[in-house]
Amino acid sequence: MLRTYEYPKYEYSQPPEQKSGDIRRCPVVVVGAGPVGLAAAIDLAQSGVSVIVLDDDDTVSVGSRGVCYAKRTLEILDRIGVGDASVAKGVSWNVGRTFFRKEEVYNFKLLSQADHKRPGMINLQQYYLEEYEVRRARELANLDLRFLNKVTSATPRDDGVVLQVETPDGSYTLQTDWLIAADGARSAIRRMLDLEVEGKIFSDRFLITDVLMKADYPTERWFWFDPPFHPGQSVLLHRQADNVWRIDFQLGWQADPEEEKKPEKVVPRIKAMLGADREFELEWVSVYTFQCRRMADFRHGRVLFAGDAAHQVSPFGARGANSGIQDADNLCWKLKLVMDGRAPDALLDTYSEERGFAADENILNSSRSTDFMTPKSATSLNFRNAVLGLARDHAFARALVNSGRLSVPSFLTESRLNTPDVAAFAGDMEPGAPMDDAPIEEDGKVGWLLDCVGNRFMALVFVEDPASVGPAQARAMCTLADAPVPVEAVLVSPEGGTGPANLRLWRDCAGRYAGRYDTRAGTTYLVRPDQHVAARWRAFDAQAVRTALARATGNTE
Repeated sequence: MLRTYEYPKYEYSQPPEQKSGDIRRCPVVVVGAGPVGLAAAIDLAQSGVSVIVLDDDDTVSVGSRGVCYAKRTLEILDRIGVGDASVAKGVSWNVGRTFFRKEEVYNFKLLSQADHKRPGMINLQQYYLEEYEVRRARELANLDLRFLNKVTSATPRDDGVVLQVETPDGSYTLQTDWLIAADGARSAIRRMLDLEVEGKIFSDRFLITDVLMKADYPTERWFWFDPPFHPGQSVLLHRQADNVWRIDFQLGWQADPEEEKKPEKVVPRIKAMLGADREFELEWVSVYTFQCRRMADFRHGRVLFAGDAAHQVSPFGARGANSGIQDADNLCWKLKLVMDGRAPDALLDTYSEERGFAADENILNSSRSTDFMTPKSATSLNFRNAVLGLARDHAFARALVNSGRLSVPSFLTESRLNTPDVAAFAGDMEPGAPMDDAPIEEDGKVGWLLDCVGNRFMALVFVEDPASVGPAQARAMCTLADAPVPVEAVLVSPEGGTGPANLRLWRDCAGRYAGRYDTRAGTTYLVRPDQHVAARWRAFDAQAVRTALARATGNTE
């Protein structure tokens, strides 16, 4: 039990299939009611898909676990209805500082630009996020959330998967067209299918402590190399909600995990760091080992793996839960199109391709961070300490400091779903890029670009004067709604005004959209349901949009 949080106990209900003895077939079953599984289930249910979520527990995660949620993840959480609650409860931060022994040698800002809805990062204990997701899931009539339902076998077939599920009332059989395995790093589904994860387990251990205390430290990320209070090792400090502070102590590979978790071992470490006079209470303690591994393929027929079930990285850099939620974001729109018959089955292969690329990127960055933080030879240690010693005064050395490259969204620029540019553009919003946010105004109400896109394909057409859009061009834009996969066309203008009655109009009220998307009159962006750019042109062409749409949905053959 925690001083600051009371764990909910979710009610178990006997499944109707067990009562009746019937074998039900469900369109989608998600195994795992953690942040990733719930995000996928909510996303699908919001799009009209009936989903069953199975979890072998009846509460949220024990301990803070995942803590840092990046801006891109917050934008996805907005779309599934839990962003506001998460940001309101979480601790927003933008600055990180790195220390070598007693001196600060490096600092960074996550978000240097103005006019974004969400902060660069929030710190929030994972149990809060799961609680908010469960609450949202229960608002959706087509989402059946089943606690104390443990999958004991999974049998893939050509047309779906047959599951055996154990409950307090015995077992029952459930069939599903599609199975999403989001059941964590020790995935039972992965084991049942005799699938492997490949990669590296690092020879080091870290102690996680959640400490309840009142402190006036800035809301920043602080990381120490070789501090006087924990010599020869590294330490990380983060503030979370409820005056709970996360402290991570490097222990070394020889440390005994069970011994190091004992209060008589933990408390002296914290006192050495905070000072003998600082009052605090231990909330939660755990020991973990770094792992950087992933499955070779995230798709196996009708079984789709997401989150830690598919890939694992070290926690420094906050790439675990953030990457998993982005898995769900990438997967669900593709699965919906395939289920509706609007895209071929092969579109789901691009889920594994795109998120496999993201996993490789995360593993590379996480491995580099781990190697820098925990050098394994005298030469590596000397290099690391030389870099830290030079970093305070020299920019080239600061670029080499690595206390965990923090989670950023992957730019899927090599995806086969993109349509390459045929004109020159400046800036980052190339095909495959996650969209930047910007303030916009519609019907006199100021809002945010990323609150208005997503969950569908859209064509954003920039015009200097909305009145200049003639009837023929307006009709061409409107016909995109009749494409095999509908596309909503929207006008974006710096001045607002009045445009064709049958087209939405957004005013670029701060000029950020024009700047971030390098627009001029006619510039058109085709954006995917997961808010990634699919294609862009310097002039609107309905046929070009349709061709790019076919490519983005795998309908080119």
